[in-house]
Amino acid sequence: MQTFNEYSFSKPLKEALQRLHYKKPTAVQAAVFNAFFSGQDLSVQAQTGSGKTLAYTLPICEKIEWEGHEPQAIILVPTRELALQIQEAFFKVGRFKRIKAVGLYGKAPFQIQQKELKQKTHVVIATPGRLLEHIEKGTILLEQVRFLVIDEADEMLKMGFLESVKAIKERLPKERQTLLFSATFPKAIENLAYNFLVNPQNLTITPEKVVNHQIEVKGYAVDPEEKREILLRLTKVMNPDCCMIFCNRKAEVEALYQVLKNAGYRCNRLHGDLEQRDRFNIMKDFKKGCYRYLVCTDVAARGIDVKQVTYVVSYDVPEDKEQYVHRVGRTGRGGKLGQAAMLITPDEEVAVRAIEEYIGEKLELAALPTKEAAAEGEQAFFEKMNQSMESMEDPQDEAIHEGILKLHINAGKKTKMRPVDVVGTLCNLPGMNAEDIGIIQVQDISTYVEILNGKGEKVYKLLQSTPIKGRMRKVSKVERR
Repeated sequence: MQTFNEYSFSKPLKEALQRLHYKKPTAVQAAVFNAFFSGQDLSVQAQTGSGKTLAYTLPICEKIEWEGHEPQAIILVPTRELALQIQEAFFKVGRFKRIKAVGLYGKAPFQIQQKELKQKTHVVIATPGRLLEHIEKGTILLEQVRFLVIDEADEMLKMGFLESVKAIKERLPKERQTLLFSATFPKAIENLAYNFLVNPQNLTITPEKVVNHQIEVKGYAVDPEEKREILLRLTKVMNPDCCMIFCNRKAEVEALYQVLKNAGYRCNRLHGDLEQRDRFNIMKDFKKGCYRYLVCTDVAARGIDVKQVTYVVSYDVPEDKEQYVHRVGRTGRGGKLGQAAMLITPDEEVAVRAIEEYIGEKLELAALPTKEAAAEGEQAFFEKMNQSMESMEDPQDEAIHEGILKLHINAGKKTKMRPVDVVGTLCNLPGMNAEDIGIIQVQDISTYVEILNGKGEKVYKLLQSTPIKGRMRKVSKVERR
């Protein structure tokens, strides 16, 4: 397989890839890179954890024209968590090309998003409902859009999203490249997809199994009345480093979260009724290793990438057979081994048969963990529970920020500050040129600018005695969170 260096990506993107320790593309990335630059529409199917996000993030960043002010690419996703994760991916990959990516999703202040869109914006990552709201209120311009990506296409083309996705498609320029990505493509969705594509190239990265072969999956036949007790026993016997537990209903998530919390588990929960800020903070803390267990609905089953998740439990059998693949795909990521379990009550057996038919194999049934086994494992379980966890934040985060300092300038639009004023001042400093200046954000009363190539401290000191736009400004360092 080729290395990333063998592709003709531009120098700023290769710098980002090197910082992120990406050396060789995965199978889906290589297939998309080779097809993308033909300009054809693409339909791409590949397993969860196979690297689909980078497969489109990188070539889109390559094709973005930095000078443009309006969005050139729209990425549609089903959840706010996935939107945030993809926004972060564009930020990392496009860091040295100064790609500006904006996330638009519900339960976040509309006015703040509106102000973001008034700035130079290259890429918009959005949930369909919120993007449509911006379109209808005239707060986003779409004339320059050249790329449309529909991620998690099997979910996006279902009835809950379909009408909004269709409405968005009709507002976009006809001359564009459309890419569909998904781990699963049910026949009905596959047929529908062709309404969005023109003479597409179909790329299917076919694994030996629908479920990643790195994941060991077992089923447990349980009595509904004993379900919670069995879960407690199972987790004490398995004693995973990090675990996600999926329920079908928000109420069950809340109830199970309280059960685990009362039993001494370091845990939290995630579902759609929580405030957006809380959802983001919960995921952030989970990645930091603040707790080992996350109880969640399927809002966390798609696209969420926490590589250290070692165990996934379907507390409820998923109502949608495709959703099973997405749940299990939260573990065994990045080539690591993973384990998964499903608790099956008698009235869920029909749903299990549908899943088995879909994945093409029987689910292995295991013996229920006994009280004795749980009691035997309890001491080791709580010892681990009380140990500090290694942060699950991506080590790439440190690498991509190396040599970059973000500065805050106490002036903004209300004092007629413009990016060109900042660039002019910085380029006149000794030893500075345009390549040392990163993303600039001008807000109402503040301006933020990134200084690259390890020159941040020097620039910070010089700006303490250098006027910007004819006046001395208060300049301070921005601490990275």
